[in-house]
Amino acid sequence: MDWKLELVVIPVTDVDRAKAFYTDKIGFHADHDQRVSEHLRFVQLTPPGSACSIALGEGLTDAAPGSVKGLQMVVSDIEAAHAELVARGAQVSEIEDLAWGRFIYFDDPDGNHWAVQYIPPRG
Repeated sequence: MDWKLELVVIPVTDVDRAKAFYTDKIGFHADHDQRVSEHLRFVQLTPPGSACSIALGEGLTDAAPGSVKGLQMVVSDIEAAHAELVARGAQVSEIEDLAWGRFIYFDDPDGNHWAVQYIPPRG
């Protein structure tokens, strides 16, 4: 049996601002934006090439905005990823070289923290 992680809820204070950040500055695809009821709005965004999406919205979580830390995406070219984020106007760290990979980091407007990793070839 396969167990696939497909959706992670990201707590934010302003859904429209967060949606604009993730689509315009980071390059995620906007999959859904549905007002289900007066108290429930569901926005699903997906990084290019990813099988896992994030959800933003109203009525989705009780977690504090900005409390998500440690989310990580993996790319095949960290320099290209860094250049793309900078060109989109995202505030992104410089490339950090570590023994287990090369990383860049960014925060969304609420302070949810992301890492982007390039994993060097093994062997």
